[in-house]
Amino acid sequence: MYARAVNVQFQSGKIDEATRIVKDTIVPVLHEQKGFKGQFLLTQRDTGKAISINLWETEADLTAFESSPHYRELMGKLADVLAGPPAGERYEVSVQE
Repeated sequence: MYARAVNVQFQSGKIDEATRIVKDTIVPVLHEQKGFKGQFLLTQRDTGKAISINLWETEADLTAFESSPHYRELMGKLADVLAGPPAGERYEVSVQE
């Protein structure tokens, strides 16, 4: 299994709006993608920092999503709540309990 972890800085007071966008707009599209296994959004309400983690069955599934128009479209839906550009990295999931 593979994960994409994205460090995000949301604008002050925008955590609830960002959470709603992820839950109601982004996650339903992710569920339609081949190999998608799950989504986490970890937030710090006081700082506006967040980490978005999505899980993929294979590295090829993750690559296909990252290079798809869906990825850019979904990131665009967060544009009004971001304080800066997100920074993402890939990881292999070594332990899952």
